[in-house]
Amino acid sequence: MNGYITYWSKEYVGELAKNHDTGPMCVVYGSRHIRMPYISSLKIGDIVYPVTVQNKKFYIMSRLPIEKIEPAFDYLIRETGKPHSCLLPDGVFIKSPEKLSNIGEFFPKDSKTGYPAEIFENGLIFIDENGLTDIPHKFHQEPVTCCADISASGVHGSEIFPREVPRELLQKMRFGKTPKTQKPLHFDKDGFPTSISLSGFIRKMSDETLKIFENFFN
Repeated sequence: MNGYITYWSKEYVGELAKNHDTGPMCVVYGSRHIRMPYISSLKIGDIVYPVTVQNKKFYIMSRLPIEKIEPAFDYLIRETGKPHSCLLPDGVFIKSPEKLSNIGEFFPKDSKTGYPAEIFENGLIFIDENGLTDIPHKFHQEPVTCCADISASGVHGSEIFPREVPRELLQKMRFGKTPKTQKPLHFDKDGFPTSISLSGFIRKMSDETLKIFENFFN
């Protein structure tokens, strides 16, 4: 079991509050974006802790033990009813007026239906967006940006709210892929971690740091 942190911006934490999403946390997504970085290093049994920095204070927002890793499309269709602009698997297309022109870029349109005949002839999956129904879900179950690729989920996530980490503990935390490469957080001139140093990557923590994080949920 490994522990990882992922960064939630001040704005995203505000959106969670605005949408009354207090958990339990149940999924994280990976993509090519800084706001939603790759999560290819995650494995079943690992634990993800979203963190944020506000007013020069470091908060642990939640805890999610990973129980299932799958394409974001599979998770979103099953749990929310819609793909929410995630990456579509090969051979899957979404039918909607907005996306018809994009489909036409890859397949010539059939003169009768207006949709590409190749989709039906080759047995590709053609989902009618108008036929999709929203399944009640939490705000954080929708990807924060487009192009979500992988989802990592679980049913034993904690509630979502800020848990402040004392300054003396911040100095003890170490992050990195291996014990030899693990380093402390980057701090500003006042000795507080910066949001820039936390965003853009999902970071593996040392065993000692994992114990520190776990103590906030015991």
